[in-house]
Amino acid sequence: MLDVTPDGKAFLMQSSLGRDTAAIIVRNIADNSEKVIASSPEVDAGMVQINPMTHVVEAISFEPGRSTWTVIDPSVKADYDTITKLYDGDFAVINRDRADKTWLIGFTSDKAATRYYTYDRATKTGTYLFSARPKLDNLQLATMKPVVITSRDGMKLNSYLTLPAGVPPKNLPMVLFVHGGPWARDTWGYSGFPQWLANRGYAVLQVNYRSSTGYGKKFLHAGDKQWGLKMQDDLTDAVNWAVKQGYADPKKVAIMGGSYGGYATLAGLAFTPDVYACGVDIVGPSNLKTLIGSIPPYWKPLRAIFDARMGNVDDPKEAELVKNASPLFKANQIRKPLLIGQGANDPRVNHAESEQIVDAIEKNNGSVTYVIYSDEGHGFARPENSIDFNARAERFLGQCLGGRIEPLTGEKFPGSTATVKVVEAKK
Repeated sequence: MLDVTPDGKAFLMQSSLGRDTAAIIVRNIADNSEKVIASSPEVDAGMVQINPMTHVVEAISFEPGRSTWTVIDPSVKADYDTITKLYDGDFAVINRDRADKTWLIGFTSDKAATRYYTYDRATKTGTYLFSARPKLDNLQLATMKPVVITSRDGMKLNSYLTLPAGVPPKNLPMVLFVHGGPWARDTWGYSGFPQWLANRGYAVLQVNYRSSTGYGKKFLHAGDKQWGLKMQDDLTDAVNWAVKQGYADPKKVAIMGGSYGGYATLAGLAFTPDVYACGVDIVGPSNLKTLIGSIPPYWKPLRAIFDARMGNVDDPKEAELVKNASPLFKANQIRKPLLIGQGANDPRVNHAESEQIVDAIEKNNGSVTYVIYSDEGHGFARPENSIDFNARAERFLGQCLGGRIEPLTGEKFPGSTATVKVVEAKK
């Protein structure tokens, strides 16, 4: 529930009951009838702007690629039209004074940190206040472009392409950067990883593959029990799209990601070994059965979701499905260079997930560099470790794809707890 209507007779809610995408509705308390205020067949409703004094719904956002507002209350339409022109970003009304004359606006952007403005409703003018990260101001940052890619079975994959600034967007080395979850989504706006990689000369492609959230139930459940199958096909199709469009050099494509993105990296190298030149796996699982067997207690309520969407590791009827989706059992097909980063204390993806595939690659005469941090969990929280791994990833990608490298001085970044194992294929 979002609010109660001004007359106190109905609830304002976000609901997907009886529909594919989540809509904003008003549900009558007395007879349970409902009225749809706004919806989209493409994407779930996002932010809802409600007047805090009158409880009137003013506007609702939708974000298939970039965020746009559907204005519900005519009294604020001119304000939203004016605010849109203040800055080339996606905005939200953060706060307002009690008289409702002055609004605080926050703009997200692909090439800047969040920027804040005051907006005077009487004069229809905005005044810039400050940036959340002023050190980014006046830097030449890369543009993130929303693109829609069609999968081989006709699904729309809302994606984001970031291209290096000042470089012709043709035949570039590319990093396919896969979001975790998988029940999450990529969004438009400033993001450190794409900017860093673009600065080093790479095109960066982020794909909302099936199972990503925010695009309705049909899109979400199109990924049920498709780990390593259609979910992975979506990523392959995105790479093929980038090559066909002329953005990416087909011989210089890396796959990289964390958690599920790390799994997708392992799956990409194991199941489609000819697509990628190399991969960077950050805390990704390699065996879905052992992943579920080692989940922490706070994940137990989510087990039913994994059973339905990934596959039930304890169901003999799905044993083959789960095994075939596990990169560990296709480790002999991992022929391209691989970098793995892992936290020793990871409660979600146990360090054994990384170590067992490192052992399997070594057994099969593959190439892998394994970096484990003794004081990290699911991802790298300490700056020293984060910098250390990013420097290693930069060097690794540079060696594979030819991008720019800022050398790491010494064996590891000062203060990092990295321990490194390097496995080189025997000739």
